[in-house]
Amino acid sequence: MDKEFTVMANPEALKTLTRSYLNGIDLSPIDRAWELAVSVHADKKHFSGTPYLDHVIHVASTLASMHLDIDTIVSGLLHGVLKEGVTSTDLQKKFGDSVAIIVNGCTRITNVHYNSKLTHQADNVRKMLLAIATDVRVLLVKLADRLQDMCLLDTVEPERQKEISRETRDLYAPLASRLGIEWMKRELEDLAFQYLYPDEYFDLVSKLESSIEERQKYVDEVIAIFHEKLDASNIEPTRIIGRPKHLYSIYKKLLAQKIPLELVYDKVAFRIIVDTVKECYEALGVIHANWAPVPGRIKDFISVPKANNYQSMHTTVVGPREHFIEIQIRTEQMDRIAQEGVAAHWAYKEGQSASDTDARLFKDLKSLVKTLQEVEDPREFLESVRGELDTPEVYALTPAGEVKEFPKNASPIDFAYAIHTEVGDHCVGAKVNGKLVPLKYSIQNGDILEIVTSSSQRPRRGWLEFVKTSRARSRVRSWLRRADREKALNLGREICEKELKKYDSTLKKMVKSGHVKRLLKDLRCNSLEDMLAKVGSGVITVPHLIRTLQAPEIRQEEASQKISVEDSVAERQAHLEHARKRVRSGPAIYIDGIDDMLVKISRCCNPVPGDSVMGFITSGRGISVHKAECVNLQATDPERWIDVEWTTTQEAGHRVEIQVSAENGKGVFAAISSAISTDDANIVEISAHTTPAQTADFHIVVEVENLEHLQLLLQHLRQMKQVITARRI
Repeated sequence: MDKEFTVMANPEALKTLTRSYLNGIDLSPIDRAWELAVSVHADKKHFSGTPYLDHVIHVASTLASMHLDIDTIVSGLLHGVLKEGVTSTDLQKKFGDSVAIIVNGCTRITNVHYNSKLTHQADNVRKMLLAIATDVRVLLVKLADRLQDMCLLDTVEPERQKEISRETRDLYAPLASRLGIEWMKRELEDLAFQYLYPDEYFDLVSKLESSIEERQKYVDEVIAIFHEKLDASNIEPTRIIGRPKHLYSIYKKLLAQKIPLELVYDKVAFRIIVDTVKECYEALGVIHANWAPVPGRIKDFISVPKANNYQSMHTTVVGPREHFIEIQIRTEQMDRIAQEGVAAHWAYKEGQSASDTDARLFKDLKSLVKTLQEVEDPREFLESVRGELDTPEVYALTPAGEVKEFPKNASPIDFAYAIHTEVGDHCVGAKVNGKLVPLKYSIQNGDILEIVTSSSQRPRRGWLEFVKTSRARSRVRSWLRRADREKALNLGREICEKELKKYDSTLKKMVKSGHVKRLLKDLRCNSLEDMLAKVGSGVITVPHLIRTLQAPEIRQEEASQKISVEDSVAERQAHLEHARKRVRSGPAIYIDGIDDMLVKISRCCNPVPGDSVMGFITSGRGISVHKAECVNLQATDPERWIDVEWTTTQEAGHRVEIQVSAENGKGVFAAISSAISTDDANIVEISAHTTPAQTADFHIVVEVENLEHLQLLLQHLRQMKQVITARRI
């Protein structure tokens, strides 16, 4: 652990630690905070069984060891008092606005559980991010709190250990990294690793301990060689440090490269600390002059700092004994910031205003919160949180020199959305270092990107295949949802107007007369727009809409519209049983009270078993079976309608037409055909053409067993990456 502090049992030791760096600051708030903590937590136990007061002292001491301001330390002592009946107003009166805000923020985000219900979990994470955006010290207190909890996690049941550890690894460790507090990130990850993968953890620990003597000998040897080479070039480093990489980073490397521990040569990272930036570059030159650098592993974070203000030179070389070693070169100030992050130059210390670097970090955090707050779907939200908190691996620049950070294999689309949503929505191309590249291009470190836009361009569903940032993914999905809703609205309005026309009415008349309120209530819709969208998307079926539209004041008696046969339940069941037992050459259709009639499936709507159907008595050609909502049936004389229903599912196929729209590309025809065959559906006819929007539209006639078979086929088609829409026609 890079940061250490003495375990303290009283506030006097805490004040001594605080006084060591906050000269001339009134420390009486610590005494008053301790008195309040004692009054509410005197008999309370931490989940580990230890006194809760010991826990709050440890949290406050961790914050003091990070040299944070007095309000943050006081908040560490008080972070649990609001749950014990103390109010925010009480805190505000006794300790000021800042302490009240920090403690309130910590209390709101206490119960974020990764195994809880999805929506509840997403809401808690939202609250946390909002609290952080209000005052980043909320996160500093929460991180110190979580670190102490993780150190005592061996006292709880295994299932709870895994739940808390998973949350720590996926949420709190990345947030510590976002603030640049690397020592805390490493501690949290290693502690979480211990409980998430205990077998792997202890196996790795035992193997590393068995080689500790040999590894230390190698470290001493390399440090001596570094001093010799640097001294020869008149570079006098203030320190050269060789430390083992933390366990979780080694474990991730073992997984990623699928190699045994014996082949992980860079288990030790070396850090060379010099006086000036000039010496950083000179030291890098000396290292590369003596040992061959590994291509692609040289990173200059001095001239292009990370968003969390981290600065350092990174390189990996084939060092002494032909071992790969990772080396970081930085100044003392850079090293302090690398270890402490935002705490190294805290904006609230002694009333200082925020520095430019602090302001940039806080701006990035607030931008992160704003981006994530716009994601509505809980699963997508949590996916976006994890994506946004992933450690960036690629750093690219705008033509103006602004640095943008991305995950590995990010595309120009990701870059475009990082600039602005409008730029992303209208992106048609990109120039990298002055040369045009495809939108699937993988951004490399140091690339200078210029985005080419067009007002006619719109996001494509195919972009989701190669965008890497959660911001770009959520923006593309959001646009596609809006576009789908707009299509559904237009289609729903067309369907409703068409049906209302039969009753000499319109939507406008329905709204004016007030009948639309009853319609919305019957259809369980919040608004007219909601209803139209549900009709257009098929959530509200046309038969359901027709039944609801047939209000008493505009509906004629059904007895005058069609002829029905009144059968008893017993007679109906007898006929149904008779129909099931008979061997038919045609489809299994039962007709109310009538046997042995010629029945044919109408080709205009191609109903399949499972569809709601109606029979029409033709002139000398038997009964034609239509879907109940078939427009051709609706145009016929209702007096010639007759009730029919499916009796059994035939093994023979039923023809149905479907329309598929897909991203035009190589292999899409074969992929769709293969998907249909995989679902045991027979293709009878298929035709395709491309559109000006560069999509491929397929008209396909398939044979399916029943409606369930058809719906399953359509569902599988819609799940294909290339497919935009798939529907029955």
